[in-house]
Amino acid sequence: MARSSNRLADEIELHDQKPLLADAQLEIKRGLRTDPKKLSPKFFYDQRGSNLFEAITELPEYYLTRAELSILHTHGTAIADAIGSSVCLIEYGSGSSTKIRVLLESCRPRAYVPVDISSEYLLHSSHRIADDYPWLHVYPTCADYSTPFGLPSSVDGLTRVAFFPGSSLGNFEPADAAMFMEGVRDVVGNEGWFLIGVDTKKSESVLNRAYNDSGGVTAEFNRNMLRHLNERFGTDFDARAFEHFARYNPSKGRIEMYLVSKCEQDVRLEGETFRFAPGERMHTENSYKYSLDEFVALADATGFRQHLTWFDADHQFMELLLKAT
Repeated sequence: MARSSNRLADEIELHDQKPLLADAQLEIKRGLRTDPKKLSPKFFYDQRGSNLFEAITELPEYYLTRAELSILHTHGTAIADAIGSSVCLIEYGSGSSTKIRVLLESCRPRAYVPVDISSEYLLHSSHRIADDYPWLHVYPTCADYSTPFGLPSSVDGLTRVAFFPGSSLGNFEPADAAMFMEGVRDVVGNEGWFLIGVDTKKSESVLNRAYNDSGGVTAEFNRNMLRHLNERFGTDFDARAFEHFARYNPSKGRIEMYLVSKCEQDVRLEGETFRFAPGERMHTENSYKYSLDEFVALADATGFRQHLTWFDADHQFMELLLKAT
């Protein structure tokens, strides 16, 4: 169906929470002043970064997306039965629309609120969803979902169901993960739900392959963060002067991802200079893995209780439906 003939798609309005440029620049500076240097994984996601991540999800080494999709396809009816009707589905990090389409078809919510920091990608994916689901009200919300944000008033009165797919919670440090889940609890309210994908602890070789694909797509995704920072925030990184490095740390139960400087170099931001030594690592992402008991304890501590839990056929990934308490 052509977009011009779809009333809902034509009327989509971006609810812009206006993530502050100045705050982001200060966060970048603070990260570059630390030892080791670090950048937040939220800076991966400009338009190109979102496209690269979508390509990662289709790689043979990256089992997470296939495993989660298999769970959603198999148990979509059970999810719909649990959450009921008159639902507003809130997706944290809109990304690829593949998973949300499975939920839209099985649960048929009244409203869909995709939340993402990349407004361009957010609007593009929202129009595609509205085109394909003319019965659905779509309210794209541009926000940094790791901090408090508001929902459009249009969804007041609907049961709120937060959806956080892809094991993205693993990007948070444990204390920050708890704060994030408390924030989700505030958004969904007393009768709300939280559907979340969580990657499990498993063989180091499987994990390392998932973040070091043979085609180098993950490496390009990692380096693209630097191009994004240059274009949006005014840094002057040379992305070609950095190499991708990712390894599982079994003592901390997490994948650690870095960009490694190939040479001595300086990077500037707003008159401040940050020097990199040859071989120096800059941390760009952690991806924590959880056992079921570990995650249930986290949920219990942050205002949720375990309602339903599913694993994929290979027991590599789990999806949990949590009820706000």
